[in-house]
Amino acid sequence: MVIWLIGLSKSGKTTIAKKIKKKIKEKKKINFFHIDGDVMRNIYNDKLGHTIKDRKINAERISKFCKLLSDQGINIIASVLSNFPDWQRWNKKNIKNYKQILLKVNLKTLLTRDKQKLYRNAINGKIRNVVGVDIKFKKPIKKTIIIDNNKNLNNVNPVVEEIIKKLKI
Repeated sequence: MVIWLIGLSKSGKTTIAKKIKKKIKEKKKINFFHIDGDVMRNIYNDKLGHTIKDRKINAERISKFCKLLSDQGINIIASVLSNFPDWQRWNKKNIKNYKQILLKVNLKTLLTRDKQKLYRNAINGKIRNVVGVDIKFKKPIKKTIIIDNNKNLNNVNPVVEEIIKKLKI
């Protein structure tokens, strides 16, 4: 199984992915390998930036790596921004038991979570290539589970439980 968590920066993808992984292991004794989009970007150490071109390169790497692991029977939970519906469609077509979840969070909530001031700096024009500000966040593919995550990240357990229930794990 591949659980693909998508959403804007600070939407809670990584935090929720880690909790889902832990909860499924505790309850069902099923192991998942966690892949984080930012970590994958850093593994290659090839100085990919955040332009649309660089984001596409990273998206392809993550999708193909997830397929490789999934084909070997490894369960994956990926937390990635995933702003490319064409790669989401590729995942759905090529990865067995692919489940996609969008963590939907409004800009007001993202600004409260943004300790690094990513969004404020983008809004003020100090930085560029921020998805949700100067790069449009594209609507995900059909059959995506949509979860409202405008809640406090100090207690993500209700969101985690909702996701596990919707995935029927």
